[in-house]
Amino acid sequence: MPADGPAHKGQQLPTNLRLLLIMEEVARLGVAVKPSVLGEKLGLPKPTIHRLLQTAEAEGFLQRDLDGRSYGPGPRMREMAVNTMSSVHLRTARLAILKGVAEEIGETCNIATPDREGMTYLDRVETKWPLRIQLPIGTQVPFHCTASGKMYLSTLRPATLEAFLSARELEKHTGQTKTQPEQLRRDLQEIRERGYSTDDQEFMEGMVAVAVPIVDIQQRLIATLAAHAPLQRQSITGLLGFLPVLKKAAESLSQMNQN
Repeated sequence: MPADGPAHKGQQLPTNLRLLLIMEEVARLGVAVKPSVLGEKLGLPKPTIHRLLQTAEAEGFLQRDLDGRSYGPGPRMREMAVNTMSSVHLRTARLAILKGVAEEIGETCNIATPDREGMTYLDRVETKWPLRIQLPIGTQVPFHCTASGKMYLSTLRPATLEAFLSARELEKHTGQTKTQPEQLRRDLQEIRERGYSTDDQEFMEGMVAVAVPIVDIQQRLIATLAAHAPLQRQSITGLLGFLPVLKKAAESLSQMNQN
């Protein structure tokens, strides 16, 4: 098979392409993948698949899932994805959209991507008001008590969500933080149904936020677009008035990542 051609089962894959195709398949499926599935898809023998997966795991490109058998993106693969999204041409267009949203809403807006321990701010445009909440690019915030994090959690498969909820106690950040799994489940179900998420002082006292999803070509969440503001200047109801603005921008950002 030509080195630049598509991979098909039954065709000989160049050695230097095999690991890349495994990583591509893991990213495409969007869930932790068992070695047998990868072997079947790529037409590679079991010993070869296991050797390649061990190499990818040792180097941090893939990591084992909770079941100990499946593999998902590792820290280096996630960092590579973020760096790709942050490339100059993509970031220029993305920031133009983000700045337009921030100016129309009049509050700080950000784009965040899911990482293993929380949501990481990829891009951010600050409000022009002197009173603002300092959460710079690169900041990682919790899943369970932020608008962006809950938006992400609401898209997880039931088994994955249950694994998250049972892994550790949910940390209480404010009096509004939902720390009981059943409370959070109800909140996430509402988010699924309505298509947006809110944070009403759940992460920080005096801060409110609204988030909407940015999706890939398969309609999977790859990032979130959010606006947040101090309660002294804005309320949840006030921010929700800008929901059409956020959704329109998120649609543009989604299309940009699908081209």
